[in-house]
Amino acid sequence: MHTFGYRANALVTFAVTILAVMCAMASVSDNFNTPAPTSEVKVLNINWFQKQPHGNDEVSLTLNISADLQSLFTWNTKQVFVFVAAEYATPENAFNQVSLWDGIIPTKEHAKFWIHTTNKYRFIDQGSNLRGKEFNLTLHWHVMPKTGKMFADKIVMTGYRLPEEYR
Repeated sequence: MHTFGYRANALVTFAVTILAVMCAMASVSDNFNTPAPTSEVKVLNINWFQKQPHGNDEVSLTLNISADLQSLFTWNTKQVFVFVAAEYATPENAFNQVSLWDGIIPTKEHAKFWIHTTNKYRFIDQGSNLRGKEFNLTLHWHVMPKTGKMFADKIVMTGYRLPEEYR
């Protein structure tokens, strides 16, 4: 006869194998989901646009952020991290990304939202590179599953420009 330890080891190994197979199936099932989120971010006002004493440009914006991210949620979604970023190019850097607002969406019921806010984080560029600068506002999201790999995507909204003069 087999000992108690041998039988316990066989039972635990079988249980862990079944759990791993179930997690793999859950992860693979998310690949069949084709989300179609929508979003719109509008700049309502440039509250101020100034040069700081040490030479950096700083901007404060009032934004309307509306999004419907409900299609990102499946039975395997734990939460979704979402953020709005200003993206632009300067002579020093081909790609600059400044986070303006972020949030965590815990459930599908919270995934359809409309927010009227100023930028949560400071929009600063090192140097005087923002005057007259064209920039995009991009809504990024990272889907955090209960099991499996995390994935991310974005929606880019183009056509924004900062003023030529400081305010």
